[in-house]
Amino acid sequence: MDQIRAQILDVDYPNTAAARISIKAPASKIFDLLADPNSHASFDGSGTITKSLSGPKRLYLGAKFGMAMKIKVPYRITNTVVEFEEGHKITWRHLMMWTWSYELHDLGNGVTQVTEIFDAHDIPFYASWWLKKTNSLARNPKWMAKSLVRLKAICEG
Repeated sequence: MDQIRAQILDVDYPNTAAARISIKAPASKIFDLLADPNSHASFDGSGTITKSLSGPKRLYLGAKFGMAMKIKVPYRITNTVVEFEEGHKITWRHLMMWTWSYELHDLGNGVTQVTEIFDAHDIPFYASWWLKKTNSLARNPKWMAKSLVRLKAICEG
C-alpha cells in the first residue's frame, strides 16, 4: 500500500509555508473539524497542541480560543479567527501575529482539496526573532503535511 503524503508547496513569499492534500470527503465535513477547536489536537502533525482550553464549540469570525501547547515547555496561547468563509476558508492568529489558514476547494466527485498556509511575512520583530530562534520555518512544512495526512485519515475513516 502506498504511503499517503501531502504535497509541500513551493512558496515564493518570505516567512510563508504551505501544504496541500486531496480528501475524499465533502468540504462541509472537513470544515466542521477545522472550525471545532476541540478537534485540533486530533489532527495536529506537530505534536505541539495538547488540548483546547477555552472558546466556543464552533469558531466564527472574531472568535477567540485558547490552546494548551508544548514546544519543549508547556504554554498557553489565545488565537483569534481573522477570516471565516463557511465551508471554504478559516484563518486565525495569535500574539506573534502570524496566521494559520485552511482553504478548501471542491474538486467534484466528493473530493475536496485542502491547503494549509502558515503566513509570517508581516510580523513584528520580536516574532521574527522567535521564528528564527525556534527554527519553526524549517519544521512547519513537514508538520503541516503531517497534519493534513491526519485530517485526511479522520475525514475518510
